[in-house]
Amino acid sequence: MAAAQPGLPAGAAVVRRLARGCWSAFWDYETPKVIVVRNRRLGFVHRMVQLLILLYFVWVASGAGTALFPRYVFIVQKSYQDSETGPESSIITKVKGITISEHKVWDVEEYVKPPEGGSVVSIITRMEVTPSQTLGTCPESIRVHSSTCHSDDDCIAGQLDMQGNGIRTGHCVPYYHGDSKTCEVSAWCPVEDGTTENQFLGKMAPNFTILIKNNIHYPKFKFSKGNIASQKNLKHCTFDQDSDPYCPIFKLGFIVEQAGENFTELAHKGGVIGVIINWDCDLDLSESECNPKYSFRRLDPKYDPASSGYNFRFAKYYKINSTTTTRTLIKAYGIRIDVIVHGQAGKFSLIPTIINLATALTSIGVGSFLCDWILLTFMNKNKLYSHKKFDKVRTPSHYPQGQPPNPPSGRGPTLGELAELPLAVQPPRPCSISALTEQVVDTLDLHVGQRLPVPEPSQQDSTFTDPKGLAQL
Repeated sequence: MAAAQPGLPAGAAVVRRLARGCWSAFWDYETPKVIVVRNRRLGFVHRMVQLLILLYFVWVASGAGTALFPRYVFIVQKSYQDSETGPESSIITKVKGITISEHKVWDVEEYVKPPEGGSVVSIITRMEVTPSQTLGTCPESIRVHSSTCHSDDDCIAGQLDMQGNGIRTGHCVPYYHGDSKTCEVSAWCPVEDGTTENQFLGKMAPNFTILIKNNIHYPKFKFSKGNIASQKNLKHCTFDQDSDPYCPIFKLGFIVEQAGENFTELAHKGGVIGVIINWDCDLDLSESECNPKYSFRRLDPKYDPASSGYNFRFAKYYKINSTTTTRTLIKAYGIRIDVIVHGQAGKFSLIPTIINLATALTSIGVGSFLCDWILLTFMNKNKLYSHKKFDKVRTPSHYPQGQPPNPPSGRGPTLGELAELPLAVQPPRPCSISALTEQVVDTLDLHVGQRLPVPEPSQQDSTFTDPKGLAQL
């Protein structure tokens, strides 16, 4: 006789049973089971969740204080379209107008930088002019750090301050005005701040006109369009969003006003204004429905003293007696216009339509998931619901000789015993909808643990019968 195999340790036996159970469960098949729960509160929650999901996909609020109106979310978000963002764009600007200061008349060649016109253009509105600068030695600006002195010992010859105007000579000299002294520098003299003239050009600047020519192209859809209508006469028109949207000639005062700024203050300190052109095009519609939308806002931080405003310097050079090179240094304050182009184009495509439609239909199932969680967690008879929702059906091979277990004598089978019946001997459904396995649960009449009697099988049929609707409780 063979020796008996030694018993496995308790832990190993548990692990073995667990592994065997997991392997067996891996080959199980699960199929949905429909249970109708007659509970108004639960049904109300279910329908409300479905309604909210439908409202998200079907209805969109038009804004606070306005009524709802039907706009299918696919149309609002263009989810049924293939889209392209960031069009290829070209921008050309041209400024026209004249203005005056205290001393002279200024034309566009003098107050527009750069003169060629692109997506960025600066319009000078105020100047601080330092005329007749020549190369030589002169006192450093008192605004330069550590430039003040009392004697030559305070100034180091050859020292270069990157925030200053030149190289120090080692001498301490009187300042341009007052009793102060600063270190002498070798530079363009007199330095800025010494004999500065202030000229304001903003008196007539609000009437300057700016032509903004913009053309865009969406390469994916091979679509191009511009913001100037064909055969448009631009000599006698100005921009109006309603009456003349394809005349892109803007007055500078209009741009500043639309950005919500005060023109006089902006002209004195300078600033950056963005002109945003948005091309949102639905290419399923006609080309005439694809129109540019303009918006205006200030881009530099208005309330930050360290970075607010806009200014730059440039110089004009000339010679006196054909020998001495002289220049006029100009610190210019102005309004910089940045033209920014955005856009998105879309056209119908079958693939995104199918994907988003499937997402919408799948989202409706969130209501059923939520109600199942409430049903199995918070309802008074959650154990009964759990028993009816999850059934385990065995095939005949799980029973000896393929026969189902017989119920105890003197009573009919319980619900659990009915669930253990093989598929071949399940009781027939009294419901008229034979294709759908449906069980109806009435929360007002159910009693936990209630057993229903089953009549004896007749001679004509060897299976159980259900004259009272066994599955309808």
